[in-house]
Amino acid sequence: MKAVKELGVDSYRFSISWTRILPNGSLSGGVNQMGIDHYNGLIDELIKYGIKPFVTIFHFDSPQGLQEKYGGPLNRSFVDDFKDYAEICFKSFGDRVKNWMTINEPLIASKYGYESGTAAPGRCSDRNNCPAGNSSTEPYIASHNFLLAHFQAKQGGQIGLSLVSQFYEPLSNSSDDKAAAERALDFQLGWYLNPLVYGDYPKIMRKLARNRLPTFTAEEKKLVKGAFDFIGLNYYTTNYAKSIPMNSNGPPVSVTADQFVDFTVERDGVLIGPEAEGSGYIYIYPKGMQQVLEYVKNNYQNPAIYITENGVTEQRNDNLTLDVALKDEHRVDFVLGHLYYLHEAIKNGVNVKGYFYWSAFDDFEWGIGYLPRFGLYFIDYNNNLTRIPKESAKWVRDFLEGT
Repeated sequence: MKAVKELGVDSYRFSISWTRILPNGSLSGGVNQMGIDHYNGLIDELIKYGIKPFVTIFHFDSPQGLQEKYGGPLNRSFVDDFKDYAEICFKSFGDRVKNWMTINEPLIASKYGYESGTAAPGRCSDRNNCPAGNSSTEPYIASHNFLLAHFQAKQGGQIGLSLVSQFYEPLSNSSDDKAAAERALDFQLGWYLNPLVYGDYPKIMRKLARNRLPTFTAEEKKLVKGAFDFIGLNYYTTNYAKSIPMNSNGPPVSVTADQFVDFTVERDGVLIGPEAEGSGYIYIYPKGMQQVLEYVKNNYQNPAIYITENGVTEQRNDNLTLDVALKDEHRVDFVLGHLYYLHEAIKNGVNVKGYFYWSAFDDFEWGIGYLPRFGLYFIDYNNNLTRIPKESAKWVRDFLEGT
């Protein structure tokens, strides 16, 4: 944690691994004291350096044991096992950890795991890619259980969850494209914020997904509504949204198809989306941070917000000299630009409590592994994982010190 302290930050976000605490995912398999000791050591080290821990309990790591036992998040039993796991975390670390995020990006876990099948547990409707699954129902079921699991978590500190907050601009000024952008936001942020703020899913989701979208009981609505102290937003990019003509009589295909939105579009010859020019798969659009923050303020009763992820990458290239690899002026520009629009949102009344850059160190990123480098610190993968500050790390320290 010395490297984190050298950045001059006062808070650090990290995730606890469920199976490090409960090896088979539930209390029946026993508690791993070595796992608890590991995180106790990390938390104590942070506090030693005056750094406040912000802890995520569930970050894309549903235990394989629960998958085999009853299907993981597709089963209501997942909620009970998550509650047991969360209570162990609160009991073991809650005397020092006062800021908790229950679940990171339930949208990604649901869509990648149960719609496209590109992430664990690899379920989808396409039998050429997935041995089992239903892309039109299972993402809704998994997300429903994530929300139910979230409201079960109670502790003396502050509790929230982290949501994908990509913003969407209508491709044109047409009413259809404006409605498409609204639908995209409802199927992304509203999917989770609407139940948490108003007690139920967005009306457009119910209209388009119909009975494939689960329902909350009257008691569950009361429990879910208001079940947070803050909302974490992970903002990276913005896309255009173009309307697709609706066909309410068509067969259900997937959550994405339910939105009737074309997300891979271009305007004035410029492609905005996963393949757009930017930095790898991130199209850099700092103003989108202000737009999404003000969208949440205006539509969801101005909750307390932390930007829990915001970052930019470059591709790993082991042929670069170290001097060149450490020069990341684009990252300095990225952070400064986003902080500017974050400040603009605050001036307009958005209740922002903090900002976390993703990430302090180059890390392992899903299916693309160690190829992207998000870190403020360069990790030398060929030299015992040595941590070396990039230019951005030095800039962050100077920026926070006001020098």
